[in-house]
Amino acid sequence: MIEAVMLWNEPNNKSHWDFPIDPEWVQFAEMIKCAADAIREANPDLPQVLGGISPIDPAFIENMKRQGVLDKLDAVAVHGFPLDWNHWQLKDWPDKLKEIQAVTDLPLWVSEVGVSTFGAEEVQVFGVQRTAELLKGRAPRVHWYSLFDLPRAWPATTRHKEAEGSSYYRHFYMGLIREDGTPKPALDEFRKHTPDLGLCQWFHFQDHRLDEGVRWMKDLGVTYLRTGLSWADYYREGALDWFDRQMEALADFDVTVTFCFTPEHMGIEPHHTSPPKAKEDFAEFCAEMVRRYAPARAPALSPAVAR
Repeated sequence: MIEAVMLWNEPNNKSHWDFPIDPEWVQFAEMIKCAADAIREANPDLPQVLGGISPIDPAFIENMKRQGVLDKLDAVAVHGFPLDWNHWQLKDWPDKLKEIQAVTDLPLWVSEVGVSTFGAEEVQVFGVQRTAELLKGRAPRVHWYSLFDLPRAWPATTRHKEAEGSSYYRHFYMGLIREDGTPKPALDEFRKHTPDLGLCQWFHFQDHRLDEGVRWMKDLGVTYLRTGLSWADYYREGALDWFDRQMEALADFDVTVTFCFTPEHMGIEPHHTSPPKAKEDFAEFCAEMVRRYAPARAPALSPAVAR
């Protein structure tokens, strides 16, 4: 079942939102408010979460508050990778959460946290263990990123690609399972912490790993998952068939579905990071997906009416 929707992914990260076009996130804020209203009309009871931020920046959350975005939402989220990309230490996780909790009363989710095996697989074992110690019980949702390594033949979704040097290549080693399908040592450590920890696993368009992923998650005892439905993919041939298959395969989990990525022909610039030309277009995509996969429940009839 779909338990929540997340609006965008890492909006304060230059790989996921075009800062030269929207340096103060004004267009982003208007887009999210429009989408939130459309989703609320489609299903007023479905929780809505602000796309997980990276870096963890309370000033960004304050900006969203000033622009009225947080008034429309039910939770905010953060992403953290202190052993790979962030400029803070793993032990700082509780303090990083407090920084956000100091500027909003909304529930705070950790919608991506992970450790790559880029340097050594043993580091990931330690990372799972210590992350669980630091985050279990501190957030309603903690999504480990990720189940699978990214296949080397696929590009990582980042704006600058190989120009990022080793930072780019770490994207390919974030999984608990190698590209060849064999488990890494950290998989058994992760198993110790389910169902408290969930997973974040992006399934790409027509992803051959979907059914295998479902089998692994059930074997691990995972009960909740974060994934995405790409607005950009919506315009590919067979998109709805793929979306249907993905959502059906994941029906046994509590799923947070992330809506993000601008279709090239609908962006101010032809890129997935671009603000859309019309905020209403993103809102309609979100509402259509909610009507299709998380429709509002009809109110129960009173006994008198039922007779």
